Amino acid sequence: MIGIIADTHDNVANILKAVQLFSERGCTLVLHLGDVVAPATVTFFNGLNMRFIRGNCDGDIIMLRKKTGEIGGKYLGDAAELEIEGKRFFLTHGDDGRALEGAINSQRFDYILHGHTHVKRDEKMGKTRIINPGAHYFTTEHKTVALLDPSTDRLEFMEIL
Repeated sequence: MIGIIADTHDNVANILKAVQLFSERGCTLVLHLGDVVAPATVTFFNGLNMRFIRGNCDGDIIMLRKKTGEIGGKYLGDAAELEIEGKRFFLTHGDDGRALEGAINSQRFDYILHGHTHVKRDEKMGKTRIINPGAHYFTTEHKTVALLDPSTDRLEFMEIL
């Protein structure tokens, strides 16, 4: 099971709830799709197998890399291509609309994961499934994460209350 989260924007209360959910659901990998904002909040993800993408509100990249390393995670930069359970993934924050559309149009990926819009998304375009887990910005009405099982293609959105 993969946990997917984005746009946490320093919402420590929700980060802690999401971390607990990911742990309880047995997520072997958690992908953060950008906009952590303050690098210090990375430490709240300690104990999870984390990968982080840069978001447009992530300013101190040097410290973000450092904090990610301190919890044994990996900082992947602006975008990344990963193979997980035999499936091809493209990860991006989504603030570069051309790169996102290019990845979708390429049809090279089984999954494209992004954040940025603060709106959850589950859409199939050709062979590619596009997922946005939602956001945790303080004004976002429904704060959600996503759980994905690539082996069965089962996706579940969970609201963090």
